[in-house]
Amino acid sequence: MDSEKSSEWQSDVLNRLQSKYGSLYRRDNVILSGTHTHSGPAGYFQYTVFVVASEGFSNRTFQHMVTGILKSIDIAHTNMKPGKIFINKGNVDGVQINRSPYSYLQNPQSERARYSSNTDKEMVVLKMVDLNGDDLGLISWFAIHPVSMNNSNHLVNSDNVGYASYLLEQEKNKGYLPGQGPFVAAFASSNLGDVSPNILGPRCINTGESCDNADSTCPIGGSNMCIAMGPGQDMFDSTQIIGRAMYQRAKELYASASQEVTGPLASAHQWVDMTNVTVWLNSTHTAKTCKPALGYSFAAGTIDGVGGLNFTQGKTEGDPFWDTIRDQILGKPSEEIKECHKPKPILLHTGELSKPHPWHPNIVDVQIITLGSLAITAIPGEFTTMSGRRLREAVQAEFASHGMQNMTVVISGLCNVYTHYITTYEEYQAQRYEAASTIYGPHTLSAYIQLFRNLAKAIATDTVANLSRGPEPPFFQQLIVPLIANIVDRAPTGRTFGDVLQPAKPEYRVGEVVEVIFVGANPKNSAQNQTHQTFLTVEKYEATSTSWQTVCNDASWETRFYWHKGLLGLSNATVEWHIPDTAQPGIYRIRYFGHNRKQDILKPAVILSFEGTSPTFEVVTT
Repeated sequence: MDSEKSSEWQSDVLNRLQSKYGSLYRRDNVILSGTHTHSGPAGYFQYTVFVVASEGFSNRTFQHMVTGILKSIDIAHTNMKPGKIFINKGNVDGVQINRSPYSYLQNPQSERARYSSNTDKEMVVLKMVDLNGDDLGLISWFAIHPVSMNNSNHLVNSDNVGYASYLLEQEKNKGYLPGQGPFVAAFASSNLGDVSPNILGPRCINTGESCDNADSTCPIGGSNMCIAMGPGQDMFDSTQIIGRAMYQRAKELYASASQEVTGPLASAHQWVDMTNVTVWLNSTHTAKTCKPALGYSFAAGTIDGVGGLNFTQGKTEGDPFWDTIRDQILGKPSEEIKECHKPKPILLHTGELSKPHPWHPNIVDVQIITLGSLAITAIPGEFTTMSGRRLREAVQAEFASHGMQNMTVVISGLCNVYTHYITTYEEYQAQRYEAASTIYGPHTLSAYIQLFRNLAKAIATDTVANLSRGPEPPFFQQLIVPLIANIVDRAPTGRTFGDVLQPAKPEYRVGEVVEVIFVGANPKNSAQNQTHQTFLTVEKYEATSTSWQTVCNDASWETRFYWHKGLLGLSNATVEWHIPDTAQPGIYRIRYFGHNRKQDILKPAVILSFEGTSPTFEVVTT
């Protein structure tokens, strides 16, 4: 699953903020927005669909993430100082393609003619400096899917947007390890629903020919063979190429930003029952949103990550075989939900499934924060390119009609709660993946436009106090217990945790890979007992101070940490260091930090910390 944000985090985070800061940080002025890597830990959602893949809800992951969010807010609060904000905009070329161009072509020709591309190339950057003009940080919004790392990847990482952030922070925070240091570079998501970074486009991996067709299938092997590739030699290389381009552009826009953002700060938030919104199509006709459901093409996946069950995109009819299986296991969808979602053939009628808990959210957040002439719209899902354009235009027009002219409207994606995708009504008719995943039916976008215009009007007319709060979302107790049992970690006979099983070679050159294998333990234990801040360090011996200096941690792009699970609680941990060109010659060592689960008879389990250190090795100049 994507590493997105969900309402139960939000309520937990806000409750804890309230107990610490009172009414300073509230539901209306805090936005939780996911950068939306597809390579993050799972199992922290309360709605059933989102925890199926992770085999249940993981309270450990949930608590760890909430704590991390709060810690970042605390650090920001502690370091708050007066300053100035500047805004800049510019295009980023050569990093995106539209992954559902056939859906995009369903939009009216007259509308498409107003735009030069089927993706939004504009990056918006907010530059923050203190009153002396010294750098504090930036937020950049840009529409791109963080799927340069494909679904064969098993390493937790922050993908292309994370790499852009990493590069900029490393440059601005000289001498600091990743994630440490005062400058913060946030690369936020936008209307990325139909936008892929895999710019070589969809090809049949068995024949090499293009499969850029309406249902993304290959003559041999069908949809499972149709995969889009990035510009690099492999997915790591592609992530770096795309991430570097975003970093480069953000850095330029940051450096040249001169338009200051001034004016009042305002915010508005509502909860809405998205299953029951009446949409005014014009002055006489209305339509309604639907209870959530996923269509057949949801199971097909996309050219960035195929579904694997040989479903194809663009299906507007169901399949008796899968319908029968669904009906037997989950019961039949009602006529009402089938009618409401047409032409989507329903695969999963999630809005009618509530065991053990509701499968999808009904209550959704809509929220706008304005800062002078900037409006940030917090979108609870993934808008396609044209959906984003329509919403921005509508919100801008609404502000203007109440006297707030020339507002810059930013789409901030994946905010507060996750509701999959939002296509335009016309794109919905084609029923590719994004449309099949538009869970509240064909009029979802129109409903959001109506709701966000209402928030804009309240801010512009200073009537936010009169907005209804809306129906509060549920908070489930007793979430699905993880099906993966916690077992006790064991070390091989005669060994202890952290022992080196395979040391490094004595000598390496720049560009080579150092590999050390340790007696390991389940890395999940480390979320429970946070003695160590990293799973690994690469350390260099400094003769002058006769001490070891840490040069990399597990967040460094040149290190990799693999955990290999054996039988009966035995496991190995492998640490790799891909020696960069910038590495200084000298004596190095690698350290591994872990936690093992121990349980004595009739006693509760305990989590114990341990560490392991490799013998030294030398990096020499070529």
